[in-house]
Amino acid sequence: MDSSEFREFLRSRSSVREFTPDPVPEDRIRWLLTCASTAPSAGNLEAWDVVAVTDPEVREALAEAALSQPHVAAAPLVLVVCANYVRSMSRYGERGILYAVEDATIACTYLMLSAHAAGLASCWTGAFDEGEVEKILDLPPHVRPIALLAVGRGRGAAERTGRMPAEDHLHTDEW
Repeated sequence: MDSSEFREFLRSRSSVREFTPDPVPEDRIRWLLTCASTAPSAGNLEAWDVVAVTDPEVREALAEAALSQPHVAAAPLVLVVCANYVRSMSRYGERGILYAVEDATIACTYLMLSAHAAGLASCWTGAFDEGEVEKILDLPPHVRPIALLAVGRGRGAAERTGRMPAEDHLHTDEW
């Protein structure tokens, strides 16, 4: 893949909120996690974990915790990407909290792009009640949910959204 093909791959991905009910096969879920495990991480500690949710009742509860966003329940798979503080704090102390959040965020990006490469649609959901998600999934106290990634076969064409010009994000040497 050359650089223009890569850019087109990135441009062709967009958030999808309507899914077919077709389940994501277990081997595809494992493949997505294998891809995510190649993501860079602070100190190579990989301070992230994923809860793969396929149970419709749990997905429905997550959708409610996500401020009643129906796509979370509609997706046949929700990957709840979590920061695992203990893993990074063991080396970096309090700063490890930030590193774990960064690690989880990068891993979720890799999951999202891997899903796209596999012909699956996804939607990153960051608006949710953390405490509710922690309860629903029985997360330990050193684990923080960072994103709910809804994954599945998209229903219909994805809509492209407009973007700011890349130059508007760039500041050289100072703000």
